[in-house]
Amino acid sequence: MTNNLINNKRVLLTGVCGTIGQELLRQISLMEPAQIIAIDNNETELYLMADQYSGYSQVEFFLADIRDRDSLFQHMHGINIVFHAAALKHVIICERSPRDAIQTNILGIQNIIDAAIGNNVNQVIFTSSDKAVNPTNVMGTSKLMGERLFTAANALRPANGTIFGSTRFGNVLGSRGSAIPLFKKQIMQGGPVTLTDPNMTRFIMTKTEAVKMIMDSVSLIKGGEVVVTKMPAIRIKDLADVMIQELAPRYNIDPDDIEIKIIGPRQGEKFYEELMNEEEVRRAVELKNYFVIIPAFLSIHETKRYEYPDSVSSKVTKAYNSANQELLDRKELRKIFTENDLF
Repeated sequence: MTNNLINNKRVLLTGVCGTIGQELLRQISLMEPAQIIAIDNNETELYLMADQYSGYSQVEFFLADIRDRDSLFQHMHGINIVFHAAALKHVIICERSPRDAIQTNILGIQNIIDAAIGNNVNQVIFTSSDKAVNPTNVMGTSKLMGERLFTAANALRPANGTIFGSTRFGNVLGSRGSAIPLFKKQIMQGGPVTLTDPNMTRFIMTKTEAVKMIMDSVSLIKGGEVVVTKMPAIRIKDLADVMIQELAPRYNIDPDDIEIKIIGPRQGEKFYEELMNEEEVRRAVELKNYFVIIPAFLSIHETKRYEYPDSVSSKVTKAYNSANQELLDRKELRKIFTENDLF
């Protein structure tokens, strides 16, 4: 279904140099789009990616920043679908530089919205974050505001105007700045592997699964919703244990010699990951692989019927977080790592 929606369409990707952006480009380039406009403000990475895709005539790379409204208007001319993945995502960086977080994650979102409406783009999908749920920091708050702006933009759109929707997911295994690269580096150095708390839990997914969810949203979203993917949950200590057992021998290190050091939670860090809170549950529906959170102010939306394929239930009874889900055991976690070549 998604392939048909992308085939012969002109697609714009923002944040193409990031983990999700790169995987979006890889998958979309296989769906025979008419054109892919790939933008980022990372000059060096953009140059390297342009060289990597030199044989793909339909892919064009441009240096651009979503803070630049005029640039977005220019690049969105004639575009059918926009996948917006550009963002500032590191919690502590955003906390120390809140003005920049606002400029990119909030005002940048509004620039995306204005450019899409101004160019009559068919659909725009925003990649949000688990940190938008009950946010405790600047980054999470800015992502929540991004979701709200997308929902509001959909409410204000004219008949048959641009459809806006958001996707929300948790940790992407192996993404830059995540636990896996950190643990791997610490194991290579002989330890210690640092854990904030042994009982801390998180949702996990691969970048391939994350992008599949984003692509599925193209056909799912009616307007203004937030699509939440169902994800397996793990205990962070199990992740560390599995990585030590698998990786240490590859560096000629006895796994028993790798110390796990508990350093305590970082400021503002949650003990579990939230993907849907109690308030959102009241207006959510459950599908086979997703939850869909319906806009709160339905009376101002053009879309009145939010019906989806693979519907499981029109009523969700509890919040969706990693504390109330059955956790993967170490054998299951090892299987995910092995099948996805994450070691």
